[in-house]
Amino acid sequence: MSQAAEADRRLADLMKRAQAGDRAAYQAVLRACVPLAAAAARRAGVPPSAVDDVVQDVLLTIHRALPTYDPARPFMPWLRAIAARRAIDSLRSQGRRGAREVHDEAAYLNHPEEDVDFIEQAARQGDAARLREAIATLPPRQREAVEILGLREQTLEQAAEATGHSKVALKVNFFRAIRSLRSRLGGNADV
Repeated sequence: MSQAAEADRRLADLMKRAQAGDRAAYQAVLRACVPLAAAAARRAGVPPSAVDDVVQDVLLTIHRALPTYDPARPFMPWLRAIAARRAIDSLRSQGRRGAREVHDEAAYLNHPEEDVDFIEQAARQGDAARLREAIATLPPRQREAVEILGLREQTLEQAAEATGHSKVALKVNFFRAIRSLRSRLGGNADV
């Protein structure tokens, strides 16, 4: 038995196990399909920037077609047919986009900035000042939770490590602070 026939038989067996619910076999099939799908896309003339998209489409198609695959039939022709179809779909899509889109770098670079609405900008700055004042009036733990989680955008894990408080305590203080800020600033009090 040739190497190609052996690889085909192995992949067909993995697909059969994947159909039976074996997650490891399913992951092995998908991993094996990635380079094969990429090669098929490149052979079809898909630009390098779109090869990964074609591979993703092939993997999604395999996922959707998993129940319909017949393990008694060869795997590689089935995969090549899927990859070829997804590559053609990609090329058609690029052709349609190319017919509609115009790439004019000079026009992009010379495009004037939109007019700045100074009144709206001043209103937003006033809102920001009101928010800073409202945050300053919060109890210390609530203020700390808002500053770390809301303003610095740290994760709960990072905030818990930085403050020494539990993640649950930080969440509770954050949501209480949000409710309090909404009621003070005239927003909806529901979180």
